[in-house]
Amino acid sequence: MIPRTASHRSPNAFILLTFFILSLISAQACATRILVYGDSLSAGFGLEHKQDWPTLLQQNLDKSAPNTFIVINTSISGETTTGGLLRLQNNLNKHKPDVIVLELGANDGLRGNSLKTMRQNLNEMIDKSQAAGADVLLVGMHIPPNYGSRYSKAFNESFSHIADQRNIILMPFLLDEVALEPSLMQQDGLHPNAEAQPTIARNVLKYLKPLLQQPE
Repeated sequence: MIPRTASHRSPNAFILLTFFILSLISAQACATRILVYGDSLSAGFGLEHKQDWPTLLQQNLDKSAPNTFIVINTSISGETTTGGLLRLQNNLNKHKPDVIVLELGANDGLRGNSLKTMRQNLNEMIDKSQAAGADVLLVGMHIPPNYGSRYSKAFNESFSHIADQRNIILMPFLLDEVALEPSLMQQDGLHPNAEAQPTIARNVLKYLKPLLQQPE
């Protein structure tokens, strides 16, 4: 009698492997795609690999609903709303997101750029995103009063005005519970450190939930 070898079982193993791969592809095709579109605050500036809040957001979503959401982070350090607008269409075409977390504007404010231009850019990005079938979560930022109280106030209020006009969800301040805690900020005082990322991820998810229809 000829003993069975691994080769006699390989057809079944191949079928199972093929089925598993097809199942993964099918799950990814049906998953809700979340595009995080921001600057250094979302790109993980000064952090180790996979310490950034978008990575932690993916982990949090996987815990509650495995294989249901895909977080795609195309944030770039130093990005302004002008740069973001220029590259948005390519990102929409490539990633085909269902939801966009729009986190841009901080560098416009820090550079003292025109707030009218910033608002126009944000509105155009919202237009393009919605035209592509994506819902938008607009993320607000604050700048310190040393830029002048009038400019700082107008900057800080720009995001809420846009959200109200466009009837979209606003996360008022990305660094809520973080910015005023020195232990959660890097030495530059502008960027959150690794310890702050879980708080940011948790807060972002709170505002994302209505767009994801995620079960509690």
